[in-house]
Amino acid sequence: MLTTDKLREFGADVDTGLTRCMNNEAFYIMLVGKVIGDKRLDILEQQIADHVLDAAFETAHALKGMYANLSLDPLTKPVSEMTELLRSRTETDYTAFINEAKTQFERLCAL
Repeated sequence: MLTTDKLREFGADVDTGLTRCMNNEAFYIMLVGKVIGDKRLDILEQQIADHVLDAAFETAHALKGMYANLSLDPLTKPVSEMTELLRSRTETDYTAFINEAKTQFERLCAL
């Protein structure tokens, strides 16, 4: 069962996330649960592999917003870095960013 204590251990800034959710813990946990069901990280990985950088930027930007609004800091960091590179359509190896984001996403899903 997902709890704020587990999210803190994961590295989320739960207090900030709760503030954004009007200190409604059940609402915050429900929103984090929706993140767990989100498949856009896989879509982002494929867009980058296909070198569709405009679409990859849009996907990364949406993920960054979702993760940041819920203060899921371990996920926010690699996706934010990718977003900024994609914003300028930088052709680079995104593997490390994708791998870090997927590792953190798997950690979140295991809570």
